[in-house]
Amino acid sequence: MTDNSSIRVRDLMSEELFTVDGLATVDDAMALMKRHRVGSLVVNRRNEDDELGLIAVGDIARRVIAEDRSPKRVNVYEIMAKPLLTLPEDMLARYASRLLARFNLSRAVVVDRDRNPLGMVTLRDLIMGYTSD
Repeated sequence: MTDNSSIRVRDLMSEELFTVDGLATVDDAMALMKRHRVGSLVVNRRNEDDELGLIAVGDIARRVIAEDRSPKRVNVYEIMAKPLLTLPEDMLARYASRLLARFNLSRAVVVDRDRNPLGMVTLRDLIMGYTSD
């Protein structure tokens, strides 16, 4: 068995990260998700004092489609999750997986020391990082 005690979040994250502006429509966000084949987008900060947000297909399903609202008339900021749970890139993967599980989250954005987004890590990524090849 390999020693997985020093695996960091940065070792398991996907550097492919797609963003959207909070003023964009949900229809625009859905088009971006479809184009990039992803289930979530990071919502940009408005200024340096703001926090990142996240819009996921689950948010769209629950807060737009299920409520029979038009994706062309709803803005991203109306349904996004904010503030977003972020993980420092040097956090140990075992602690990151505990944190996501504790809050019943499936993903988090990985940030550098200046809080700039670097990538995305999922609970699946964190757990599968423990399996030996």
